[in-house]
Amino acid sequence: MAQAAGVSSDYCTRVEQGRLAPSPDILLSLCRVLRLSAEQTAYAEDLLDAARGLGGSRPARSGRSQRLQLLLDQITELPAVILGPRTDILAWNRLASALLTDFSRLPSDRRNYVSLVFTQPEVRALYEEWESVARTCVGILRREAAHNPNEPELAALVGRLSIEDEDFRRWWAEHRIAEQDFGSKTLNHPLVGRLTLDWDSFSYDGAERRQLVLWSTSQRTDDAKRLGALAESLNGP
Repeated sequence: MAQAAGVSSDYCTRVEQGRLAPSPDILLSLCRVLRLSAEQTAYAEDLLDAARGLGGSRPARSGRSQRLQLLLDQITELPAVILGPRTDILAWNRLASALLTDFSRLPSDRRNYVSLVFTQPEVRALYEEWESVARTCVGILRREAAHNPNEPELAALVGRLSIEDEDFRRWWAEHRIAEQDFGSKTLNHPLVGRLTLDWDSFSYDGAERRQLVLWSTSQRTDDAKRLGALAESLNGP
């Protein structure tokens, strides 16, 4: 591996033992030799930045939360949430609560998407392919840990979930990463039944590393009818 990457075996040994942080160019050479994917290479680059003291995130701009909530309140036909970097649920609209769970009843430190997937039975029961969803959640947190390894809130979240859920503890130890901006999920909703929804995330420039996540489906489909029925249920009889 050292020869293929163009470095000495002693250099590789020191990198493997954590005694030396490679230069960015050599890191890319090592990633290429190891045939890492683009996501895995980005993960390694974040680890290198953290080792060099370049990790961390800037605080969000002040005065944005109320504006974001006003935006979500005007989205009435699609479930919508604002997620923070640890998948903290910072804001949501009524349809998102109807789809997933009543976020308002949860303590603020429990309003976290990964936490809900693992620790809330009603959320866990929603997902037809729960294991796939849950493993992706772990990978997203692992990716966040590389970006900001010294964040106490993230360490507390990982520690709590490791204690509370055996699956999380086992999958966290695998060090797999995930990074998703869109996808689809099939849910078995207790009110409207089985529906498959697409989801997309959009970065919000007004607050660093905040994302707007929207669930949607094609028009004039059974899934669209069920989502519409869920929206109508919020208006009462």
